[in-house]
Amino acid sequence: MPDYDVLCIGNAIVDIIAQCEEEFLETNGIIKGAMNLIDTRRAELLYSRMGPAIETSGGSAGNTAAGVASFGGRAAFFGKVSNDTLGEIYAHDMHAQGVAFDTRPLNGEPPTARSMIFVTPDGERSMNTYLGACVELGPEDVEADKASGAAVTYFEGYLWDPPRAKEAFRQTAKLAHAAGREVSMTLSDSFCVDRYRDEFQDLMRSGTVDIVFANSHEIKALYQTASFDEALGQIRKDCKIAAVTRSEMGSVIVRGDETVTVEATKIRELVDTTGAGDLYAAGFLYGYTQGRSLKHCGDLGSLAAGLVIQQIGPRPRQNLRREAEQAGLVHLNISNGWLGSAGKLKCRTRMPL
Repeated sequence: MPDYDVLCIGNAIVDIIAQCEEEFLETNGIIKGAMNLIDTRRAELLYSRMGPAIETSGGSAGNTAAGVASFGGRAAFFGKVSNDTLGEIYAHDMHAQGVAFDTRPLNGEPPTARSMIFVTPDGERSMNTYLGACVELGPEDVEADKASGAAVTYFEGYLWDPPRAKEAFRQTAKLAHAAGREVSMTLSDSFCVDRYRDEFQDLMRSGTVDIVFANSHEIKALYQTASFDEALGQIRKDCKIAAVTRSEMGSVIVRGDETVTVEATKIRELVDTTGAGDLYAAGFLYGYTQGRSLKHCGDLGSLAAGLVIQQIGPRPRQNLRREAEQAGLVHLNISNGWLGSAGKLKCRTRMPL
């Protein structure tokens, strides 16, 4: 068995989340629904204009790692922080959530990354990110034992913004594939896709990436089409598996000629979409590394995403393992086995939930 279920690689960022009106975005020149990279001066300006805020450890891949651990999976994370206050908070949060996070921190400069996230009444989040220490993640931070010892390696498209992080990812992917493992990525957002469209397509077509996560906007941006069906047909050809989320319409998963549709989890109230895609990937990858069907993987992803969008903040406050049991997605049984939703006993050397 692999040492880890999922290894996540991404920008280690502390999120500072505040609610605001649409007018605030317009007044401050913030692109709604996008991740905007900012410098120190811009970060200080926006912070001074924020209302009451919540600070929480975030970063796309970090959120996914936390989600996998909450399901009961073995998660690891590569990401760079500094040895400042925010860096200590970030490392503490990851360890407390059961994630193996051993990347050596920087000695103070640049400081740990932070993202100011403004959430409008419709639940949409607009991110303004100062990358700080993230840009220093490089090949020297790749831990070979984790890279070759994880069933699936997962990285965020945002990782393509810091140049040296690309080298770290490629080195990790090479080690993973050499060990017979799989590699996955999320496209992150449509603006990120616009910046790196050709490179992302090459990662898929070259076989560097096996599994791709995207939403409907990102997949259409990837293939520069207004047709979701056309984009889905293209990505079907370019990678082994693609899981595409469609907000309240659920998700579609494709593998070769196979197509699986998954319903969205019903929610009481949409509060904040921050982390929705990250937690969908967490549920999917947890199920995938336990040998579940694509439908079951998608259901676990929908559950996690549906829970996180009903709260402020990108990481689940609930125990996802317990939530999955209560939702009937898994039924625990005796003696090192688990029952899938169809009721068929599948023996394993350990219980995944």
